[in-house]
Amino acid sequence: MRYGSVCSGMEAASVAWEPLGWTPAWFCEIDPFPSAVLAHHYPQVPNHGDFTKLIDPAHPVHRDGPIDLLVGGTPCQAFSVAGLRQGLADARGGLTLEFLRLVRTSAPRWVVWENVPGVLSQDGGRAFGAFLGGLEDLGYGWAYRVLDAQYVRVDGYPGAVPQRRQRVFVVAHSGGDFARAAAVLLEPEGVHRDSPPSREARQGTTGGVDIGFEVCGTLADSRGAGGLNGQDAGTGRILPVAFDTTQITNKDNRSNPRPGGPCHPLSAGAHPPAVAHGLYPTAGRAFPCLEELSPTVKVGSGGDPPGVLRQMLVRRLTPVECERLQGFPDDYTRIPWRGKPAEVCPDGGRYKTLGNSMACNVMRWIGRRIELVDAL
Repeated sequence: MRYGSVCSGMEAASVAWEPLGWTPAWFCEIDPFPSAVLAHHYPQVPNHGDFTKLIDPAHPVHRDGPIDLLVGGTPCQAFSVAGLRQGLADARGGLTLEFLRLVRTSAPRWVVWENVPGVLSQDGGRAFGAFLGGLEDLGYGWAYRVLDAQYVRVDGYPGAVPQRRQRVFVVAHSGGDFARAAAVLLEPEGVHRDSPPSREARQGTTGGVDIGFEVCGTLADSRGAGGLNGQDAGTGRILPVAFDTTQITNKDNRSNPRPGGPCHPLSAGAHPPAVAHGLYPTAGRAFPCLEELSPTVKVGSGGDPPGVLRQMLVRRLTPVECERLQGFPDDYTRIPWRGKPAEVCPDGGRYKTLGNSMACNVMRWIGRRIELVDAL
């Protein structure tokens, strides 16, 4: 499979698809730091920068041969609930339409597009509908699904990534073949609608091909091993709780930490996620504070015994831990930067680039599903 990538970032797609034997024909990324990451890991792959320039059929990239697949996650800020939500009226949201023009010019067999769930409700769904309608007008059959990285397990990734990260994925196939696109994203077990009746309310998730659902482990030690948030039942070890320091006080931002819950989504514009430990020195106990994840010192609050000092020890996640949250190899973003060696690579660019990235395990799963459908 030969593919082109736009809004490439640090190339989660290439990290995920390289073991499948897929080959990147070109990238398109304009941000300096992720561009440097691409040049470091893929020096042989050209980065054409602004992908809107590739819409011209006379662009040299089209003389290098056709691509089988076009992948991209156009900027999400215009659709995110954290932004102004101007949709297609925002220049960044307008890049979604430019993506369609590139689909028309490059005519790939497969299209994979990613964005935040807010795109589904933006402008009453009309923006997303315009995008899907554009694909259909170009002769593509499409399917879409919201996938949460914390639940996606696939070969090469022994477990799902420990962060709550929902994203909308659209897969489209040329020739108007919506059945092939649907076969990539939708498992038969999930669409039969013939679940057996039950008289009792239950909580659970439906399994499916190549996907397992579970409460994910957290970043417990230097290798990222561990069990659920809180105290490990098997070893008694105290495991840290990963959380976003900009969301912990706002339930409207889905900030409602629960025992066993994974980290909040990595965000390019927020503070790096942090890890908190709670200490109860008087009682001689040490537990992660799951009730009030706040970087403060409190005395005798909540259900603590009178006079017990609750001390919050907070540190931000390291770039390596954030790389693991997205499924990247350790130190993938630790690169030579602006004439300085990798050992002094600044953390700021690493955090921002990781926050903008797709999760590698989800992209691997989509790639494997495309392979299975192509084999039919």
